[in-house]
Amino acid sequence: MIIGITGSIGSGKTTIAKIFSKYHYNRIDADEIGHDLMKKNKILRNKILKDFGQEVLYKKKIIDRKKLGDIAFSDEKKFLKLNSIMHPPIISEIRTRIGHIKKECGDNAKIIVDAPLLLETNLKRYVDKVIVVKTFLGTIFKRNKRFHYDKLEKISKFQMPLYEKLKHADFVIDNNDDLNYLEGQVIRIIKKLNNKV
Repeated sequence: MIIGITGSIGSGKTTIAKIFSKYHYNRIDADEIGHDLMKKNKILRNKILKDFGQEVLYKKKIIDRKKLGDIAFSDEKKFLKLNSIMHPPIISEIRTRIGHIKKECGDNAKIIVDAPLLLETNLKRYVDKVIVVKTFLGTIFKRNKRFHYDKLEKISKFQMPLYEKLKHADFVIDNNDDLNYLEGQVIRIIKKLNNKV
């Protein structure tokens, strides 16, 4: 069973994916893969530097993801360009990891794929069920001091609106309460999945 989890930025997708991993789900994190690729994949790194310039480097060595994000989210063409560079290798790596997990655990392997752009990149075709996380903007601001309204607004306008994401959801998780409430929802979903609902 492969589950894809998505939602708005700061909605708590990774926290929920980690709860699933407590219940024997193998977690694949698209953001972590992207960060890793930027560090280790020289071809990808060179493509980013060619299109976004040396100013995205930190101490002339490492790609500063904040600087890169600020540039990409300031212009739709730049955003689409970055996605065209990053998404194919990320999707390829996700598929590779799914293959490895299935080889190790069998076809009944339990996998959760944490992917902010699960629906926008059509990663949906590689998962059996989709979970959409619903979190109010006020809750996101309260929990994440690093997010500013203008930044969230910039990022959100390049993502599928939540109401559209909800149309693709097999399950919806409400992340506006505490961790106990959150884990209770995860447990209920796992029980339904175990019953092949």
